[in-house]
Amino acid sequence: MTKSEMLFERAVKYIPGGVNSPVRAFGSVGETPRFLVSAKGSHLTDADGNTYLDYVGSWGPMILGHSHPVVLEAVSEACKKGLSFGAATEAEVEMAELISSIVPSVEMVRMVNSGTEAVMSAIRAARGFTGRNKILKFAGCYHGHSDAMLVKAGSGVMTAGVPDSAGVPAGCTEDTLTASYNDLESVEKLFDAWGYEIAAVIVEPVGANMGVVLPKEGFLEGLRRICTKHGSLLIFDEVITGFRLSLSGAQGYYGIKPDLTTFGKIIGGGMPVGAYGGRKDVMEMVAPKGPVYQAGTLSGNPVAMAAGLAQIRLLRDTPGFYQELHRKSHRLFTGMEEILKEAESPYQLNHIGSLGCLFFTEQPVDDYASAKTSDTEAFARYFSHMLREGIYLAPSQFEAMFVSAAITEEEIEETLQAVRRYFISQ
Repeated sequence: MTKSEMLFERAVKYIPGGVNSPVRAFGSVGETPRFLVSAKGSHLTDADGNTYLDYVGSWGPMILGHSHPVVLEAVSEACKKGLSFGAATEAEVEMAELISSIVPSVEMVRMVNSGTEAVMSAIRAARGFTGRNKILKFAGCYHGHSDAMLVKAGSGVMTAGVPDSAGVPAGCTEDTLTASYNDLESVEKLFDAWGYEIAAVIVEPVGANMGVVLPKEGFLEGLRRICTKHGSLLIFDEVITGFRLSLSGAQGYYGIKPDLTTFGKIIGGGMPVGAYGGRKDVMEMVAPKGPVYQAGTLSGNPVAMAAGLAQIRLLRDTPGFYQELHRKSHRLFTGMEEILKEAESPYQLNHIGSLGCLFFTEQPVDDYASAKTSDTEAFARYFSHMLREGIYLAPSQFEAMFVSAAITEEEIEETLQAVRRYFISQ
């Protein structure tokens, strides 16, 4: 028995399912979770001493790679001064100034402790600002585990939400409406039905929690137009895409200006952190300035701020950073496409920038329904092969691959050879 297996046996006795987040479970791919002990650059090391080339990157934030020396030095210096104060610090001000300077839609920002908290708070601010209650989201877009966002995917677009988790009362989701991603008609029907009761539309500008699903041409522009017409706010959930697709996120990449934006752990260099921000008139509704209450004892933690400031400044100040990251990512994903074509494998590879996902389905994937046609058993076989090859992927068909700047050309070729051995040489 491996050490990871022994650790898992211990874990299931005291932790639900043996993991502290369901995305870490390997059950759907027929494996035991690997318990990790260290990470550096593009690689992870598990409790048994196995090393893996990492395409998860702590679910996105490790865009520079693991244990970047500049980030580690910033964290070390911050730790020497104290781990937590529960009081205002200069680093919080610097972070707010930095985000506002590089994300055009953000005029004010509030730090929180997770993406879930950021979304929950942004929705509350939108409701407080508009005086409306209903929120429109999209099937397959994940916005954290707050009650109002846990709505069963695939709900009829003309009905209110149905809870997708035990413990969530129906009343908590009765004001959550669900539309189909990439389908403006489904959005317009909901607005026709509910008129001016909709406080906000929240969307992942690139769907990254049903695999990777790109917005069709005109989709994001259409959401902006509809929200403006009806006086609703447009919220971009950039927990995944923020500072990854570009320095100014997906909104900068696509040239769309939302009213509010939510960010996640990438602004803490991978440490537990989140933020929401946007228009000044909306953000000034938040306490203590306004009547919308939101608080967090550990928000703006000085160590997390130090890590985030170091990372984002590196992204900003490194010439050609995104061009180089996208170039390497393009080589990886187009190389995979060439292998799939050579093998005559009817699978779909969606990718944009340093995000990608291989879907085990014959049909194009442009929404949640088409993503769900994927053969999850086929993905599990592919996952296990890649793990044996030393390639660490997310243990789910419906998660993204994340390419980091630390991955080298040689490692991309190693990855492509592993993919080739699965589809062609086996």
